[in-house]
Amino acid sequence: MKELIIVIRPEKLEEIKQILDEINCGGMTLSTVMGCGTQKGITTEEGTVNEFKGFKTTINLLPKVKVEVVVEDSAVEGIIAKVRDTCATEHVGDGKIFIKNVEDVVRIRTGERGTKAL
Repeated sequence: MKELIIVIRPEKLEEIKQILDEINCGGMTLSTVMGCGTQKGITTEEGTVNEFKGFKTTINLLPKVKVEVVVEDSAVEGIIAKVRDTCATEHVGDGKIFIKNVEDVVRIRTGERGTKAL
C-alpha cells in the first residue's frame, strides 16, 4: 500500500476528487494549506511585495489543497498519470505528489487490516 500526498492548486480539487472516485478510492483526507516551492510565492510580475490594509508586505505563501489517500500499489501509477494530465499547466505552482510506503492499516470499527481496511 502507498500513501499519496497530493498538493495542488485549490481550483483543481473537484477534478482530483473525480479521479479518485473513478478508481473507487475508499476515502481521502483534505486540508487547506499554505506553501511555496520554487516559485517562492511570486504571483505577479512585480514580485512578492503586496499591499495589505495600507501596509507593504512580502507574501511568499500561496493557498494550496493537500489531498491524502492510501491506495493499493497497483493504482499508484494510474493516479499519478491522471493527476498530471489534469493539473499540469506548465507553470510553476502546479503542485507535487509525495509517495510513501504504508506498512499496515487497521479499520477501528471492525479491526480489519491491510487492503480490506481501505
